[in-house]
Parts: sequence; C-alpha cells; structure tokens
Amino acid sequence: MKQNSYVSTTKPIFIALLLLASVLLVFTSLDGFAWLVDPLEQHIFVHIKLPIMLTAILVGASISLSSAALQVLLRNPLADPGIIGISAGASLMAAIVLLTGALSASVSHFPALSYYLLPIACFIGALISSFLIFALAKKLRASMASVILAGIGISTVSGALIGWLFIYAPPQSIKNLSFWLMGSLHNTNFVSLAFAAPVLIVSAILLLARAKALNWLYLGQGAAQLKGLNPKLFEKQILILAALLVGTSVSIAGSIAFLGLLTPHFVRQIWGHDNRLVLPLSAIIGATILLATGVLNELLFDFVVPISMLTASIGGPLFIYSLLKQRTES
Repeated sequence: MKQNSYVSTTKPIFIALLLLASVLLVFTSLDGFAWLVDPLEQHIFVHIKLPIMLTAILVGASISLSSAALQVLLRNPLADPGIIGISAGASLMAAIVLLTGALSASVSHFPALSYYLLPIACFIGALISSFLIFALAKKLRASMASVILAGIGISTVSGALIGWLFIYAPPQSIKNLSFWLMGSLHNTNFVSLAFAAPVLIVSAILLLARAKALNWLYLGQGAAQLKGLNPKLFEKQILILAALLVGTSVSIAGSIAFLGLLTPHFVRQIWGHDNRLVLPLSAIIGATILLATGVLNELLFDFVVPISMLTASIGGPLFIYSLLKQRTES
C-alpha cells in the first residue's frame, strides 16, 4: 500500500519535472545553441538569458507554492497573492523605495545596501499585508468572501497610495515603476539573484516541509491540535514564509498576475488535495509556466512585453473555462 502511494506521488512530480526540462531545452535552444561555440552569443546567454531563466524558475515556483499554501491556510481557493493584496503590499513598499529616491540615496551613501533595500522593503510590505488580511479575515469569521474583501481593501489602499506617489514622482521613475509593476524577467542580474535565490530556496524548502501539517488543517483546528500542531504558531509560520516568497519575488520580477491563482487550482483539479503532492507540483508547474511565457516573449515579440500581460492573457480565459466546466459538471 505504501509503495503504491509512493508511486502515485512521484509519478506526477516526475512528469512535471520532465515538462520543465523540455521548456528549459526550448529556452536554451532559441538561438540554435550558438552560445556553445560563439563567444559573443555565450556572453549574451550567460549575462542576459541565464538570469532571465533563473528568475522565471525561482519566481514562478515561489508564487505558485505560496499561493497553494495560502489557499489552504485561508480556506479560500481564490487566495492568490495578487488578488488578496499581498503583492499589492509588496508593490507599495517597492514604489516608496523607487519613487522617493530611497534607493538612489542608499547607493550614494551605502553602496552595499542598495542590493538588499528593495527585497527587504518588499518583504516588509508583503508581511504587513499578510497579517492585516489574516486579521481581518479572522475578525470576519474567515469566510471565503471576507478574505477576498479584505484583500480588495488592502489592494485598494495600496493602489491609492501608489497613485499619490505617481503624482509627485519624476517622469523617469514613473516609467520604470509602471513597467516594473506589470512584471518583468529582465530586471535581474547575478548580484540581485545572489541575494534573492537563497531566500526563495530556503523559504520554499521550509514551506514544503509543512505540507503534511497543512493537510491537518482540512480537519479543523481542533483536529490539528490533537495531531500535536499549534495552529496559531503554524499559521504565523505559513504567513511569514509566504510573505518571504512573495516579497522577494516581487522585488526581482515585479507583480505577476494570475499565476498563483491558476496553477494550484489546476493541480488540485487533476491530482486532488493532498498538499504533499499539491505544493511541489504547484512549484514545478508554476516555474514551467513562467519560463514558457519567457519563451513566448522571445518568439512572438521584438520587444519586451510585461510578463503579467502574458500570464493574464493566457490564464484568464483558462480559468473562466475551468469555472464554466465545473458548473456544467455539477
């Protein structure tokens, strides 16, 4: 019985990894592997394409993984960081750093701090938003609607504050932030990845290690306590890890629409609700989807398209189709 369970768990993960490897192969072969022999192409691949590839994998996995965990914690299948306001909190802090000149000031006075200021600010914004949403949802008895409404409230306030910052910000800063808020895989380099990657990888491992405990939350807090879990402490741990994943992702790639909502939704539709399978699959498929949008950007356009335009254009119709299909089946 245990062997059958092991096979049923590893087979989907193996298939997902195979799909990710296929997309990786396509991405690295877009120029016909010229980077293997041509020094100029090799320089372009190492310094431009490789950071894009690593950013897509790290950010896609982080957003999808955090969303899958938040959906269980908040008992809401629509708990995407973008919809419930966590990304908005991170974006607000990023806007404050970028538009008020805090980043420029840190570069001139403390050059080493410039690489850490934006990720730290985004994490603080995501963490504050997470706890505000969680507190409001609890106060409103954690109904599905209350989480969404709390998130809409946080997003609205954050959007309004960003709007006020836009009024007084320099034109060049506004242009940079506008593109950044729509998501981009082209804003990173090895220096920023050297800070972001360890944070994302460690946070993801810690969150994956809590997959079994997340299953206990399906039974309610009382049953989880009987299993030896401290629900309040566990909820704070999940929120902090999700905030680390979302905040750090936003700091290097901007706000990515729809990915966190779409990926866990389809994973649960196909493979069920066991988080020991849902969490790793969401991470792998999220990384694959974001990397695939990078491939589409390279193949279909002669200019850089904001990544949220691609994810929303693909994910929105798919999600509507899924909802209509569920309604028809029920």
